[in-house]
Amino acid sequence: MTNGPGAGIPAVSTAILAMSRHLEVRDVLKTIVASARELLDAEYAALGVPDDHGGFAQFVVDGVSAEQWKAIGPLPRQHGILAAMLHNATPERLADVREDPRFGGWPAAHPDMSDFLGLPVADGDEILGALFLANKRRPQAPASHGEGCGFTEEDERLLGILAQHAAIALTNARLYERSRELTIAGERARLAHELHDAVAQKLFSLRLTAQAATALVDRDPARAKDELHQVAALAAEAADELRAAVVELRPAALDEDGLIATLRSQAQVLDRAHSARVTFAAHSVRALPAAQEEALLRVAQEALHNALRHSGAERVEVTLARSGQGALLRISDDGCGFDPGAVRRAGRHLGLVSMRDRASGVGGKLTVESEPGKGTAVEMEVPGG
Repeated sequence: MTNGPGAGIPAVSTAILAMSRHLEVRDVLKTIVASARELLDAEYAALGVPDDHGGFAQFVVDGVSAEQWKAIGPLPRQHGILAAMLHNATPERLADVREDPRFGGWPAAHPDMSDFLGLPVADGDEILGALFLANKRRPQAPASHGEGCGFTEEDERLLGILAQHAAIALTNARLYERSRELTIAGERARLAHELHDAVAQKLFSLRLTAQAATALVDRDPARAKDELHQVAALAAEAADELRAAVVELRPAALDEDGLIATLRSQAQVLDRAHSARVTFAAHSVRALPAAQEEALLRVAQEALHNALRHSGAERVEVTLARSGQGALLRISDDGCGFDPGAVRRAGRHLGLVSMRDRASGVGGKLTVESEPGKGTAVEMEVPGG
């Protein structure tokens, strides 16, 4: 494909219309990356969204098979040319990325790349990510014609249009996430209220039992002793409820408590606040990159919410186990289940799309197994780092 002046505009317009059909931000980003690779006739395309820990919260690629991507390993770090685009808002058009002094090499399974075109994805002065292409597919020019970059200024201009739409998609995603945080805050407040009611009920029972013991202490010491044992048991339960309320009112702090402690405390809180039995177990889990722990926590919260609110489950089990260099999270329930083949609309309602986005955004995979009347199991596997 050759882009003469203005030749790519209709194709860009077609790509933008295709983007508008997608509601989920990761679908939009995938369309942008695929469109960029096709429009500019590149072998590879990618878009990276940085996290706050020197890595990437999301990394969308096109031109690399699932098997290749798995063989490459963990998500890349912010270094070299990627870091330059992210930190300095600098467009990069290189004849051979491998000869750039900032180039630091690739993992063994990484495809070989030569000419390179990259642009920052920005919202005003804020850098949201980087969009880049590699290996312009074109007839090999004779040596006498020079060895310049295969990507042209026109390519850079067209990629800039797509980068602007990526910025819009990421800004919208951030607004959506903030709205979800407000919803979660409201859910936490409701849960804390339920815990408060539970504590109040325990204290009321405690008071009545203590009064009964007082009335029995002279005429029936044995029964009074039994009632006092009941007082001690109720007091212990009330203390547990109060501790649960304190945990619930404190924001989950992955950085301070770690993923295992955070998941365990949330399972304990939900176990006390709901009629269903909620349990948590962890098996030989190693430390994970911060973005992967954050994604695992959010998926666990979403899956637990579904199980407790929609399934009518009597038992919900959360397990976190080591899987190779990474981890496998599983949330299973014995609730009503559903038909996975008929949940496109329900899938959005149950947050399945957002859970899959969170998993794929950190190089992981999410699977959902369910059947009407036989419960549901949500599994998320992450690669580690």
